[in-house]
Amino acid sequence: MNVQLLVIDPQNDFCDIPGAALPVPGADADLQRLARFVEAHAAALSGLTVTLDSHATVAVERTTFWLDGGGAAVAPFSFITAEQVRAGAFRPRDAGLTDAVLTMLERLASRGRPGLVVWPVHCVTGTWGHNIHGGLATALAAWEFGHQRAVRKVLKGEYPLTEHFGVFEADAPDPALASTQFNTALAAALSEGVDLLLIAGQASSHCVAASFDQLTAYLDRRPSRPRMVLLRDCMSPVPGFEPLAEALFARARAAGAELMTAAEAGELLR
Repeated sequence: MNVQLLVIDPQNDFCDIPGAALPVPGADADLQRLARFVEAHAAALSGLTVTLDSHATVAVERTTFWLDGGGAAVAPFSFITAEQVRAGAFRPRDAGLTDAVLTMLERLASRGRPGLVVWPVHCVTGTWGHNIHGGLATALAAWEFGHQRAVRKVLKGEYPLTEHFGVFEADAPDPALASTQFNTALAAALSEGVDLLLIAGQASSHCVAASFDQLTAYLDRRPSRPRMVLLRDCMSPVPGFEPLAEALFARARAAGAELMTAAEAGELLR
């Protein structure tokens, strides 16, 4: 049986541990549980894919990029729309990027997203916060040794002028930039010839949800799909966004995916 495990953004900055920039309550326990799952079922896992939220210090979805109309720093979790930028309520610190930002926000709105959330600076590439949770990293290394091949690691979010919640494409893809467009090769690798796709990671309200939706839209155009299972005790929502996680679970069930604990999923691999 071809079993693939997709782990979304299991990074220090998302864990509820000292030093994390954007801690998600429960994430540390989630990833410890996932590490034990990988260790216990390493032989049955045909392939592992880990996505890594990967940003510069300054990017459009973070506080370092914006000022308010009075020239003050913008607070984390502010919500910014194209209309507000045009009205002068918010502006890029680099005024030369205003037109590009408006184009991105308009593209985002055309895809059903009226604006963007401004996040604390997190997952800066190369920093401790960007690193994989230590317990899970140890389990991944053991899997690589046992299988004598690498875990696939996929960086997302490197282009600074769009959000990139889902691993398969940016929230507002730029037609001129392949890195923001749909990653068909990755979607195919996680679905074609795959019997079971397990999904875990952080956060269920955002990057897991976006990745699941993007993959499901791709699979809706394909003749077949793998059995998909969300490991519900290996993911948690960003505080204040819990309804988005519940909405993901409802969409997953409607799409034919299953919700299981790691223990329940482990029974499928015995």
